[in-house]
Amino acid sequence: MRGLGMWGTALAAVGAVTVAGPAGAAVSAPGPGDGPGARKVVREAGAGEAVRDADLAYHGSAVLSRGRVRVELTPRNHGPAAVPEAAVRLRWSVPLAADGQRLPGGCVRTGERDVVCRTGSLAAGEVGERIDLDLRLRGRPAEVRLEIGTAWGGGVVDRDAANDRHHVLVLDTGDAYAF
Repeated sequence: MRGLGMWGTALAAVGAVTVAGPAGAAVSAPGPGDGPGARKVVREAGAGEAVRDADLAYHGSAVLSRGRVRVELTPRNHGPAAVPEAAVRLRWSVPLAADGQRLPGGCVRTGERDVVCRTGSLAAGEVGERIDLDLRLRGRPAEVRLEIGTAWGGGVVDRDAANDRHHVLVLDTGDAYAF
């Protein structure tokens, strides 16, 4: 998982991602395909360590045209704590084309339908750098469902999953579908 740093290999796990943190803390983040009632981030704080809250959000748009899907996504941290590093997972309902996909730096394909991208560090109240993906899907589907959600939250607890988990139906019209 080049470009994702030391935590990148942990993102390859299907389902939950667990990363050991300072003072024995553990962070577990179920993927966006988990049920609607699933807790997104569970954290066990070590002795004397405070649990930090942050509110990650993702907004952008997706366009499907002739088997190509373009996604523009901007991460944001509503706070109150800073996020030292995070990653967002994008999962399509149909497989991505197998050959010659180019991903932007900080993004890696983790499955036939999944891409995970790092957001970088986000201070409270800060908008991160936009992530732009332009990918080919297998075949030319008339529609695709796109799931977006936090793959890893950098050791913070996000109690508001409403703004960082999206399910978007994108039709092959060339129109932008906002989330």
